[in-house]
Amino acid sequence: MADAPVLDDPRPANRPPFPDSPLGGAKPLRGDPINGERYFDRDFAAAEWAQMWQRVWHVAGRMAQLEEPGDFIVHDFLKQSVLVIRQHDGSVRAFHNTCRHRGNRLAAVEQGGVIDGVRCAYHGWLYGLDGMVRAAQDPDDFPQGSPCGKIGLKEVACEVWGGFVWYSFASQPRPLLDYLAPIPDLFASRNLDELVRVVWLTVRVNTNWKFSPDNFNESYHLPTVHPQMRQMIDEDYTNTRFDMFPNGHNRMIEQGQPSLRADFPNMVEPVWEMMLEQWGLEPAAFQGRSRDGRKALQQAKRALGPDRGCSYFDDLHDDELTDYFHHTVFPNVTITGTPDGVHFFRTEPDAADPEWCTFDYWYLAPRIAGETEVPTVYGMRPYEEAEHEFRTYGDSNGGHLLGDFIDQDLSVAVAQQVGFHSLGYEDPYLSGQESRVRRFHEVLNDYLEGRR
Repeated sequence: MADAPVLDDPRPANRPPFPDSPLGGAKPLRGDPINGERYFDRDFAAAEWAQMWQRVWHVAGRMAQLEEPGDFIVHDFLKQSVLVIRQHDGSVRAFHNTCRHRGNRLAAVEQGGVIDGVRCAYHGWLYGLDGMVRAAQDPDDFPQGSPCGKIGLKEVACEVWGGFVWYSFASQPRPLLDYLAPIPDLFASRNLDELVRVVWLTVRVNTNWKFSPDNFNESYHLPTVHPQMRQMIDEDYTNTRFDMFPNGHNRMIEQGQPSLRADFPNMVEPVWEMMLEQWGLEPAAFQGRSRDGRKALQQAKRALGPDRGCSYFDDLHDDELTDYFHHTVFPNVTITGTPDGVHFFRTEPDAADPEWCTFDYWYLAPRIAGETEVPTVYGMRPYEEAEHEFRTYGDSNGGHLLGDFIDQDLSVAVAQQVGFHSLGYEDPYLSGQESRVRRFHEVLNDYLEGRR
């Protein structure tokens, strides 16, 4: 893997430096093969559940869903369901979403709002916000004693970071911040807990869940799958910083400037022209040297940001004002920091078929003083917590209208899933810039084989 140059970082002396991000102790690649069966074999999927999914941390939702005591989130994962409830003291607790009486599911994903307690629809047992049984029909008819105040819902480990609510099925999981390291440090300037989720989309897709971490752990696909990005994102691997971290998380930093693969890399093409003009720069001044616009944009944003209500610029490093910071959080979450907001991507396995998954896309936007709407891939959206949208990719009800880069990624995912069945597919022949793909599978193997 070729070393990528360290990005220039000319910011005022009072601004903290980027956290250093060498390999940080990540082991060299072993070269574990990545065969097609990993993407469709039911026994492999069962091993993932038994050895990996029960040991990692999952995202249940956003703290914005839990503003008041009694607010709750239901998150279904495979055949499990977790109920997260805001407590009267402001804390958040999570429970297995199943009645301790005879196993009935208590709440559904579609439900929401504030509750005083959780009542089972089968026999009427009532659970308090703390999970304890508060009332039961005929409590004196239990030979082992009334369940009221004696038993409660089985609790699930739950912690909060970045405005995200996390849970783990493990009985004694690693503390969340230890598990996520160094991701929290790398996002220290983003104030994630203050961002507003203005897009909240879940799409059912005919592909294995591992498509997403494979795809987001490399930029090699950008020139062919996302050609429109080359006018403003430099996807050239020689100008991209690649990092791998011991916990299995990875990072790529791509500079916000025209790619050398663009049709006219030294000319100011329409998208780049619009971005320069937006911040008071004259595009003609950069003709023949368009890539010089990156530093000029940083300076213009730093100068004009306060008057435009962009107070969040004060916390960003100069490179964060122009560049794209892609973080893959093992196993299935990608959080991408951009100059304008944060993209959250996640895939989760289907409960019945390893060749299907759900793909989640959230867009988290910082507040800008005086603005009530924010631009997204779906047009302008209000600065408020979005309604949850559900779609199936490829259906006739907007299943191909998910935003250009999402449609492009998912179209490849579906075609690749079919290709994994081919007798002609073996271990992939990977480039150096795709090293994080093999790294992801090696970390997965470590879980499956008991090394983590």
